Amino acid sequence: MMKEGLKVAVVGATGMVGQTMLKVLKERNFPIAELIPTASARSAGSTLHFSGKDYTVVTVDEALVRKPDVAIFSAGSDVSIKWAPQFAAQGTTVIDNSSAWRMNEKIKLVVPEVNGNVLQNEDLIIANPNCSTIQLVMALKPLHDTFQAKRVVVSTYQSISGTGMAAMKQMEMERSGEDGAMVYPYPIDRNCLPHCDIFLENDYTKEEMKLTHETCKILGDDKVKVSATAVRVPVSGGHSESVNVEFEKPFEVGNVRRILNDFPGVKVQDQTDTNTYPMPLYASGKDEVFVGRIREDFTQENTLNMWVVSDNLRKGAATNAVQIAEFLLANNRWS
Repeated sequence: MMKEGLKVAVVGATGMVGQTMLKVLKERNFPIAELIPTASARSAGSTLHFSGKDYTVVTVDEALVRKPDVAIFSAGSDVSIKWAPQFAAQGTTVIDNSSAWRMNEKIKLVVPEVNGNVLQNEDLIIANPNCSTIQLVMALKPLHDTFQAKRVVVSTYQSISGTGMAAMKQMEMERSGEDGAMVYPYPIDRNCLPHCDIFLENDYTKEEMKLTHETCKILGDDKVKVSATAVRVPVSGGHSESVNVEFEKPFEVGNVRRILNDFPGVKVQDQTDTNTYPMPLYASGKDEVFVGRIREDFTQENTLNMWVVSDNLRKGAATNAVQIAEFLLANNRWS
């Protein structure tokens, strides 16, 4: 089987993340013997071009019948809740990009560079973390291992691409002075909305609590306290985060830079004399998590400030999902 590759279904193939997944699969030369692009009944029957070939988009039930080796889901929680167990029941490995399974104690929540070692052969449904969580834990993990993080205060500056195509259209219409459907409760162009996802009873948003709960699960440490404020900004692609971390142990900033730069998938951009620091404009289309503005918080002992940026559609979603599949492949999942 591995000489020819795997049978791969991409569920939600016509959406923003699904399209990015196809692009990443091609770029990374993932071994595909048969591609099964999958979407809603509305998109079924349409043609999708991938790696020099045209493919017909099928419905989820049609994809199930074709018994893929791996199914990468990015079609929302409702689809994942209904269909992921059915794929898993027939032996298909499901990598799910929705929030449906992330906090299920029986399901692994994985960023391969951080905790890929938790995966076992019996894991047939694997959760892909929230986009803002992925880049946060990529920067936190090597520092937590060395200095033991106690408390994290994070403010996010999240791209509208995280909401989807309708949000992109809203901003385009606002910039051209047209009227149209509003995805957000207020204009997003020339504005910032401190409101990502729905508000919960504790007055935090669901997005903010994802950062709290998912970070602890991925790090495998419930003692780390995470408090978040998630903000939507008029940026087309790329999430940014201002992160303040209190550690148990003292640190030197130079050592922090070295530790971060040595961690797979992280790139330090931190030279104030040349105005070098991460920005979403330049992280676009890249798979690394970029870290800069690294400095000691002079108001509190053992506390660090840093600025973390990543392409939310790639490492924050599609690339991480494909990397999970690559990790399983390297560990003989389908041999």
